[in-house]
Amino acid sequence: MTGPSFILVAPQMGENIGAAARVMANFGLTDLRLVAPRDGWPNPAAETMSAGALPDVVKVTVFDTVEAAIADCGLVIATTARPRGLEKPVMVLAEARARMLATPGRTGILFGAERMGLPNEAVTLSDAILSFPVNSDFASLNLAQAVALAAHGWAEGKAGLPEGFAAPVDAPASKEDLLGMMEHFEDELDRAGFFLPEVKREVMVQNLRNAFTRAGWTEQEVRTFRGAIKALALGRGKHRVKREE
Repeated sequence: MTGPSFILVAPQMGENIGAAARVMANFGLTDLRLVAPRDGWPNPAAETMSAGALPDVVKVTVFDTVEAAIADCGLVIATTARPRGLEKPVMVLAEARARMLATPGRTGILFGAERMGLPNEAVTLSDAILSFPVNSDFASLNLAQAVALAAHGWAEGKAGLPEGFAAPVDAPASKEDLLGMMEHFEDELDRAGFFLPEVKREVMVQNLRNAFTRAGWTEQEVRTFRGAIKALALGRGKHRVKREE
């Protein structure tokens, strides 16, 4: 087990990135992904704070978007302490660890920026929310502290799956495949005039994507659904031709 990828979305301070890398190395995690870091990359402040974890122990990859950073993941869990109004399962560390252990292939954990946390668009693309049992009156964690809690939680579960927790038979769909399916569906809905009025489009797309990511799609299910979308689109085209005739 190589462990989950830790994905920092729009991190601001190089010191926090370095501290995150250091604690990842402490617990045997090596895949750190940065989405649009404010001060660019590489960052000398991060390397200094990492105490040698960067660049040789923890490998850093930089992405422009969350979608690109999670494309190869079959399971993505978002860390947030704020209620989002999204229908997502909310897990504690033990539950999140069990879910990751039961998922074949790559998994990822999203962490938000120091100032504002994760944007709703990133949470929407996640399968579940990881919440720490913090004081509700003082719930904000430093970015590196949140990474430390998640890394320690992962390390506690290296022994394997809890008794009675069955791994899925079929491989989960990667986020790249799932996003492609959602965009395919949204394109056809666009052609059918579904996203009206335009001012509600963003919320409608978010609600649809949230429902899709909550379902836990497998690779085969994504292929089947995309085939169904294509069949419906072709059928609509045939009916259009008949009406024109």
